[in-house]
Amino acid sequence: MRMIVDLNCDMGEGFGHWTLGEAPDEELMALISSANIAAGFHAGDPNSMDRVIKLANHYGVGLGAHPGYRDLQGFGRRFIDTTPEELVNDIIYQVGAVREFGRRHGIRLQHVKPHGALYMEAARNEELSRLMIESMAAISGDLIIYCMDVSKTYAIAKRLGQPVVREFYADRDYGADGSIVFTRKVGRPDPEAIARKCLRACREGKVETVDGQDIEIEFESICFHSDTPGAVQIGQAIRRELTANNITIAPSSAVIQAA
Repeated sequence: MRMIVDLNCDMGEGFGHWTLGEAPDEELMALISSANIAAGFHAGDPNSMDRVIKLANHYGVGLGAHPGYRDLQGFGRRFIDTTPEELVNDIIYQVGAVREFGRRHGIRLQHVKPHGALYMEAARNEELSRLMIESMAAISGDLIIYCMDVSKTYAIAKRLGQPVVREFYADRDYGADGSIVFTRKVGRPDPEAIARKCLRACREGKVETVDGQDIEIEFESICFHSDTPGAVQIGQAIRRELTANNITIAPSSAVIQAA
């Protein structure tokens, strides 16, 4: 049974006057323990990064960079066929932006979590994951990488000794292989059902797949998305259910230390 867990959410996912999703960053930030900040390529801009990172510092939330494909129009959910070297340079560029705004507001960078299609590509692309992890190690040996349990990213991070956190996806469905089922359009889920799903994952280490099977799942962090309809209610329900069952919610750096 997992008695301490991180609760993370993707934040600052707008651009200029446009925002994605209905949930205000301020309300979400009060519910989570780690924030993944859009770094400008799939969403986000200097002003949104500054604003949301300031919020993270105010609420004592772990700061994460959320780099994506250079794909504003497709919100980083479209695969871009290019070299691992070019992708990692894009990641470093975006991580640097979040890190420097963090320094401005007195909050250190805790983790890096690739976004969308880049996250999924790294999960299956050994060369990309290795180069990304080696590059993040050069930036900081204690920078945590977020990924799925069943991913090349996790296996390589463990092998190279880079801190790594596995995610459980609260508001996404799972396939029989333990990976999330990708969908472009997400309906409005039942917050209480999602909360019960998270509690079961913490208690039993199991999740039900789209075909009705139970599979084992290992994780240190629970993720829900700010663009899922009803995101605030989802975050509130998860937090309420976990704390009512004496499960501590803490930034991933504290979860790793407690392991």
